[in-house]
Amino acid sequence: MNDKMFPRPVRLKFAPERERIIRSAWEGLECLGDWPAGQGRRYRAALRSCRDALDGWTPPEKAMRAVIDAAREAKLLQ
Repeated sequence: MNDKMFPRPVRLKFAPERERIIRSAWEGLECLGDWPAGQGRRYRAALRSCRDALDGWTPPEKAMRAVIDAAREAKLLQ
C-alpha cells in the first residue's frame, strides 16, 4: 500500500499550542485515529475516503476534501 499525497496540506488546530499538518491519506488516517472531537458522519466519511485513497479506489483529492469537511464539522480547521 503506497501513501497518496494530498494536492495541498491541511492544517488543523487541536488546541492553542497544538497544531497538526496533514499531507497525505496515511497522515489523515493517523490524525483521525487521534481525533479529539466527536466522531460524526463527516468523520466516518473521512476515514472511509482516506482508506479508499490508500487502496487506490478514490483520488487523494477526495480524501483531502473529506478530511477538510470533518475538520470543519469538528471546528478544527485553521
